Amino acid sequence: MADNKVTMTSSRPYLVRAFNEWILDNDCTPYLVVDAGIQGVQVPTEHVANGQIVLNVSPGAVRDLVVGNGALEFSARFGGVPMQVFIPLQAVLAIYAKENGEGMVFGSEPGSPDPDGTNDREGAGKTEGQEERPSGRPTLKVVK
Repeated sequence: MADNKVTMTSSRPYLVRAFNEWILDNDCTPYLVVDAGIQGVQVPTEHVANGQIVLNVSPGAVRDLVVGNGALEFSARFGGVPMQVFIPLQAVLAIYAKENGEGMVFGSEPGSPDPDGTNDREGAGKTEGQEERPSGRPTLKVVK
């Protein structure tokens, strides 16, 4: 077999569409968890907590939902104020059903920026002088 490397497009848009349809087919409410810090994300900033926002994308909550291969967009009202929401799909961290938590959490994909803004998988999250965390079982100490 030839050792040709075929570059594939991101699976995230296909999975978001499929999970959204599956959640709706089961009479549940699809919620998205979005990293609001990714460049291009347009969401109501007053509802962002810890850099993330959770959005109800059910047909009763949004209008004109389009899940394209690069971005997800819809219009909705937040506190009675209409807004056009735009989310690059790399910013979608999870999709799940509100009623039971069933869904999917997305990991990093090749070529997508990490949440810290780098593409370096080895050094992601480390600061200069910081030691690597030991592997194995975590331990807790009681501090009085």
